[in-house]
Amino acid sequence: MNAKNLELKTYISEEKLAAKVAEIGKALTEKFKGKKVTAVCVLKGSFMFYSDLIRQIDTDITCEFFGVSSYHGGTTSSGEVKVTLDLSTPIEGQHVVLVEDIVDTGITMNYLKNAIESRKPASLTTVALLEKPDALKVPCKLDHVGFQITNEFVVGYGLDYDGYFRNLPYIAQVQNFQ
Repeated sequence: MNAKNLELKTYISEEKLAAKVAEIGKALTEKFKGKKVTAVCVLKGSFMFYSDLIRQIDTDITCEFFGVSSYHGGTTSSGEVKVTLDLSTPIEGQHVVLVEDIVDTGITMNYLKNAIESRKPASLTTVALLEKPDALKVPCKLDHVGFQITNEFVVGYGLDYDGYFRNLPYIAQVQNFQ
């Protein structure tokens, strides 16, 4: 399927995204005021949400990146998590904010939480822009969720289809998947 032939419908507008990011940023500022935080971006899909979110958090922040993949080019999670980039610095004793784009099966987020917790942070706070409760295959507790959505394939604001559509400033629903 050629990505250019897909029909997209706005699902979550730029304005709603910006308001939610500000709301989560304010909550994290209150939680971590006066503390040092390491914000971990889950690559690749979280980069836009992450960059907007960390600018809304008013405390000292260092940035880290954790690359994982579970889609492997498809439109549903394969259930197998592949690490593509590990953290570059130790996080032991630090307050960690783990920023993910979307939680659908819960498998990747639980993998990430276990990987971070095994490194003995002072605290771990999870943030997901999107959550698909109907798609969960395993229980997955999240501290902050931007939007709960139905079990449909979405792109934009960092989320992609086969590498395309990450640059959209909003979340779009793909209308014409076969």
